[in-house]
Amino acid sequence: MVNMEVFLQSLIKKEDTIGVATSGGSNSMALLHYLNAQSKKQGFNVVAINVEHGIRGEESLGDSAFVKQYCIDNGIEFIFYQVNVPEYAKEHKLSIEQAGRILRYQCFENALKCGKCNKIATAHHLSDNAESVLLNALRGSGLKGLSGIAQNIDDKIIRPFLSVTKAQIMDYLKKHGLPYRTDSTNLDAEYTRNHIRLNVMPEIKKVFPEAELSLNRLADSAKIDDDYLQSVAQNSLTVEETTVSFSVDLHPAVASRCVITGLKTLGIERDWTKAHVEAVLGLKDLENGSRIYLPKGLLAIREYDRITLFKPTDFDYTPIPFKVGRYEFLYGLITIERVDDFDGELKNGFYLDGDKLSPSTTIRTLRTGDKFTKFGGGTKKLCDYFTDKKVPLRLRTRTPLIADDDQVYVIIGIGVSENAKIDQNTKTIYKITYKTI
Repeated sequence: MVNMEVFLQSLIKKEDTIGVATSGGSNSMALLHYLNAQSKKQGFNVVAINVEHGIRGEESLGDSAFVKQYCIDNGIEFIFYQVNVPEYAKEHKLSIEQAGRILRYQCFENALKCGKCNKIATAHHLSDNAESVLLNALRGSGLKGLSGIAQNIDDKIIRPFLSVTKAQIMDYLKKHGLPYRTDSTNLDAEYTRNHIRLNVMPEIKKVFPEAELSLNRLADSAKIDDDYLQSVAQNSLTVEETTVSFSVDLHPAVASRCVITGLKTLGIERDWTKAHVEAVLGLKDLENGSRIYLPKGLLAIREYDRITLFKPTDFDYTPIPFKVGRYEFLYGLITIERVDDFDGELKNGFYLDGDKLSPSTTIRTLRTGDKFTKFGGGTKKLCDYFTDKKVPLRLRTRTPLIADDDQVYVIIGIGVSENAKIDQNTKTIYKITYKTI
């Protein structure tokens, strides 16, 4: 593995404990041997993590026994996990490949959480990456898929061999006389990836001998472009508590990433499809207030010049009598104080004339027939006033009001009515502040 030591130093620090995912196959045995040798030079630690998938019976158990014995012979700690991939695949309606990957990475996550290691190294190599790029292209993937296999995921999953060819790995095994096992399922072309490896790539390489290197260059270019577009999307998002929004005027390449990032931010990691993304993007061509229902109870809604994703939340709308004090109402904290002087506008609140309020005034939410008189006069239905102020429909029933009967004195966070404002005759001054919680 020439020219690997400096590269390895960018992935592994001294005092790291690297859990090497070791199946017993050629790639993982080469990686285990290489990292174990380098650990003595660079000062990190190595343990072997073996996951028995429950697919190949005695053959699979034999692979685990082989890895365990190799670790005993070479003084490497052996960590063993056993899972039932066929059962999991059937229960969750997944392919064997999908189920195997999920359970395998759950084992890796357990090893990390339990402190058995602080990084996992897998033996993915350049040829694996080329196959992934080709497979994702055939599935119609975007730039994310064309970026191939990540070299480093959150500094937890590392792939030191990603720039190493399969031929180089086999040469390394031969040079060091390393034993390895052959997984019979790797020869089964019924598995999609195996079909690409065994049947498709060899035919491509007859015409394009450097196909693997070319596909890896494509992956590098796609990753650079995808990273840039993702950063633009991230900067275009507005995230507020349980809502995510973005402008309807964004380029589709950025807007689609905003939707996907928004879904993930709100907890939908996998349950979305391209159809969901396209439906949300389609809101830009619909009228204000149009909405799309998404998985897990999420909604996407057109709000004037923005699209907002959020999960509707039930609140206690019970009216609170208006009096001095601090009150949690909806998703904020309202503070009512009696003050002696009016000292100017508040950034997060208002002053009002207490003598202009009726005794039955309460803190409540929108009701049918509510009216509001803006500064300078002119009374409107509150819904029409909200429209003038471009208050999103989803927020109108969640905006705290200070009101009595159909007369709204204060719209918390928006304004004070002409009928409750401070004037030269005011004797009783209340200071109203509002803070989200």
